Amino acid sequence: MSIASIKRAARESVAGLPREFWWLWTSTLINRLGAFVATFMALYLTLDRGYSASYAGLVAALHGLGGVLGTLGAGVLTDRLGRRPTMFLAQGATAVSVAVLGFMEHPIAIAVVAGLVGVASNASRPAVQAMMADIVRPEDRVRAFALNYWAINLGFAFSSMAAGIVAQYSYLAGFLGEAALTMACAVLVFLKLPESRPEKTVVAGKPADPEVSMGTVLKDGRFMGVVGLSFLISLIFTQSYVGLPVAMGAADFTPSDFGMVIAVNGVLIVALQIPVTRFIEHRDPQKLLVVSALLAGYGFGLTAFAGSIGAYALTVIVWTLAEIINSPTQMSLVVRLSPVHARGRYQGMYSMSWSVAGLAAPLMAGFVIDRYGADWLWGATAVLGTVAAVGYWALMRNLPQEDRTPVTTEQVEAARPVEVTEPVEVADVKATA
Repeated sequence: MSIASIKRAARESVAGLPREFWWLWTSTLINRLGAFVATFMALYLTLDRGYSASYAGLVAALHGLGGVLGTLGAGVLTDRLGRRPTMFLAQGATAVSVAVLGFMEHPIAIAVVAGLVGVASNASRPAVQAMMADIVRPEDRVRAFALNYWAINLGFAFSSMAAGIVAQYSYLAGFLGEAALTMACAVLVFLKLPESRPEKTVVAGKPADPEVSMGTVLKDGRFMGVVGLSFLISLIFTQSYVGLPVAMGAADFTPSDFGMVIAVNGVLIVALQIPVTRFIEHRDPQKLLVVSALLAGYGFGLTAFAGSIGAYALTVIVWTLAEIINSPTQMSLVVRLSPVHARGRYQGMYSMSWSVAGLAAPLMAGFVIDRYGADWLWGATAVLGTVAAVGYWALMRNLPQEDRTPVTTEQVEAARPVEVTEPVEVADVKATA
């Protein structure tokens, strides 16, 4: 491939996305540059504080429980209060709670504050994803989600290596560093991002869009099936932050060793996310999700045979390919199945699947490693990947065609409700909404 073709591909990968998207992208990058707690909490508790794998799993589970509450509550706030204020409040609360966590010493205090960090740090997810769906055209969403995921891992690639070194000298510095960068992210959101929540259309004095509650979301069978499969996939991927560091620590690897291994994940995504997305952008999402589930399950399954840093890195390569394929494909599917005026609630329910996995995966990892050993944990991930692959194949048959109605300027600028007294066509209602 020539340099000219590479430049052309790069331009096409970033062209056509609105300015608001790039501010959102920048806030994501800043936030992930400070990632520390989720990555190194297990090592901090087991190696620095001397707690058992089971206690580390319990703390991580409380963090996950907080995430469940945070995503569901934030989903409702995203639809009612708006995307921008929800993000600002969530990120500000995250900065404060992470800083406090670094000073906690009593095991109960650590567990409680970790739960609060889980609430705050996960509360921005529905708002970020809903805003991205608001401001990006349907045909560009896979690419936009991929670029956002690329920003997450660009920051992660740098932060994981740096934080691994920092952790060898001062875990407190890692906590405070994450708090500072998260607060910077909150300030950026406040200063640069406009509200994007679509206003409801009013027809003859009454809302034209049906009211959507969390009960409505729960009754949406196909969407809840996607949520369930997302839970299985995230149960697998969460082991990279829970089972993998604990297993490597038990095998006498250092925090720096783990930082080097897990950095492979971020580096690969930075290098491959954009070209792979260009390859998969218009391909069958059913096949993509089936393949990604198998790569995830068996990629982690191969960890049972790893005995060196190089071998661990090879397993990371396999399940990283699963991430690259799964993340933008699945997020685009969630938007496709979500009503416009309930994106916050739907994104909250989807994000909850990751939060529930954050609750269940540590308990699963701690119990299995303490009782049976890490090899059984990696065998279980292979089984989960197989089940998820079968589920995606069955769920996505006869999937409805995607609505390609373009996003209007009024949506991005949060125009006032439109009062309509005459009958209107469905297409007109969509365009106004």
